Amino acid sequence: MTSAVSFQKVSRHFGSVRAVDAVDLDIVPGEFFAMLGPSGSGKTTCLRLIAGFEQPTAGSISIFGERAEGVPPYRRNVNTVFQDYALFPHLNVLDNVAYGLMVKGVGRPERQKAAEEALALVRLPDYGARRPGQLSGGQRQRVALARALVNQPKVLLLDEPLGALDLKLRENMQEELKSLQKALGITFVFVTHDQGEALSMADRVAVFNDGKIMQIGTPEDIYQRPKTRFVADFVGSSNVLPPDFVQRYAGQHRWGSLRPESIRISRANGEGVAARLVSTNYLGATTRLALDAEGLRLHAIVPAGAALPREGEAVVLTFNREHLHLMDELG
Repeated sequence: MTSAVSFQKVSRHFGSVRAVDAVDLDIVPGEFFAMLGPSGSGKTTCLRLIAGFEQPTAGSISIFGERAEGVPPYRRNVNTVFQDYALFPHLNVLDNVAYGLMVKGVGRPERQKAAEEALALVRLPDYGARRPGQLSGGQRQRVALARALVNQPKVLLLDEPLGALDLKLRENMQEELKSLQKALGITFVFVTHDQGEALSMADRVAVFNDGKIMQIGTPEDIYQRPKTRFVADFVGSSNVLPPDFVQRYAGQHRWGSLRPESIRISRANGEGVAARLVSTNYLGATTRLALDAEGLRLHAIVPAGAALPREGEAVVLTFNREHLHLMDELG
């Protein structure tokens, strides 16, 4: 099967800075693919390489089997939704959505009809006459999405498009984006630094750091079976356990990952890992506990309302051995 997007040893250097460093990547047609990582990790540069806003220093990029190096953005069958939406304030919503078709020379009646259909697709059928300044943040995000979709791209690139929205609206838009992607069957490539967004929406996730991909896998693979210390710590803030600790409790001298929700806490009168409760952090549905275990800072998550020891009190930590995931030495 031809990949929707393929990177082969792609690098992008800015002077001595290796923003993207020999990345190999294949995105399947029709999948929702997330690029996840902290600021400066290379994920946005990869998106810009796909869009044509940047050119690779080395390596090759193909989009549905066609080489993309040197091809300008307007000749690639991709469209981008930006974090700031980049709407034209002097145009109404309908003309904003139809703008790309106008640039392509599509006649006014045809492009307006296509723009109206795109607005209906994002549930804004009666907003064509309004100006962007009359819309909420969520509505502007939908208009930007409609403007990208009206061109019927094979690949839709989304550069942290939910970052400016409040939490509730962001959660709603996550559900809507995933439903829309399934309905349209278009390949979505979504860049985010938010682990929750990536895990909740994507079919597969690539975790970036220092210009490299640390791991690619399903959300469950990334969360439950991180390959490196960086992935374990960045995605869901797992407890990263050093080899000496793992040797004592799992019999192997390797780095380990133990999710906070896998730890059980009891009073200090049984077998397990001796620890002391340092602090508690109420999170609504759950409470996050900070613990000192043999000089190692660990975190546990328990249901809100669960009986808790007092801060400073000695406790015992237990966990199922199968929940302790062993990782690679590096990263």
